[in-house]
Amino acid sequence: MSEHVTATTQGRIGRIVLDRQRALNALDAGMIAAIGAALEGWREAPDVHAVTIEGAGERAFCAGGDIRAVRDAALAGDAAAIAAFFSAEYALNLAIARFPKPFIALIDGFCMGGGIGVSVHGAYRVATEHAVFAMPETGIALFPDVGATYLLPRLPGALGMFLGLTGTRITGADAVHAGLATHFVPRAGLAALQKALSRDGIAALGTHAAALPAFSLAAQMAPINRCFSAPSLGEVLARLRTEGAWGESVLTALRTMSPSALAWSFAIIQAGAGRTLELCLQAELALTAHVTMHPDFAEGVRAIIVDKDKAPTWQETDLWN
Repeated sequence: MSEHVTATTQGRIGRIVLDRQRALNALDAGMIAAIGAALEGWREAPDVHAVTIEGAGERAFCAGGDIRAVRDAALAGDAAAIAAFFSAEYALNLAIARFPKPFIALIDGFCMGGGIGVSVHGAYRVATEHAVFAMPETGIALFPDVGATYLLPRLPGALGMFLGLTGTRITGADAVHAGLATHFVPRAGLAALQKALSRDGIAALGTHAAALPAFSLAAQMAPINRCFSAPSLGEVLARLRTEGAWGESVLTALRTMSPSALAWSFAIIQAGAGRTLELCLQAELALTAHVTMHPDFAEGVRAIIVDKDKAPTWQETDLWN
């Protein structure tokens, strides 16, 4: 179990709270095990009708996985430790998707990487106006994982490929429009929703959801679809060069990412359109063994997470020549 996860019953629901606030509730191996154990304990429990998961504090639901530990293992050449971490995380993602009772994520603050994995595979995802969704892995030379290679190709149009390559952050309301979340509830209403869920079950979702604001990316969907539906990464970049100021702004963002990560992310997201969730997770696990040992991964995590100088030096630059 884990000191950073509490799992309690409250009325009709099992309630999971992630509480590692100094790390924005990022998942370590113990937390992954604790969440899995809680779900297994409630699977057949007759008094638990649904499960909720939330993050402690107001800064984050869950900002990802313990990528520092993965980098440390990579630098030590400990492939077994890396495989063990991702195997456990992906098994949890699949367990959430297959959980036989309603699984409800209450998302307030950052929801990135591993946070996506412990929320979007559930049937219900409630997002507040302070929720921020992103898959920023190309910026650290990883790739959108935790089942994102299944999820992203199934978002509207080419939005998933755009989000997966650029790491663009979207708000809670936009996440509902995109399909990453299912209900919009203001932060001020979360406590009342939690109480109502414990009393009334999932029926409370409909009565507590607020009117959905307009989709802020609506005007960008046409160029996103034109560019990110391209059959190759090279063609994506070529199409962006014809899109004026918007295209140049996207290219500027992409130039900060690992070129190698853009290439393998494009390929695995594209392939995910034809795979089941289980097959996507298997493919992701196989790819982690390669990319975490690539020099760009250690350098990306150093620049973004460890030293925070945001100035990584990538190995390959041919993409931009």
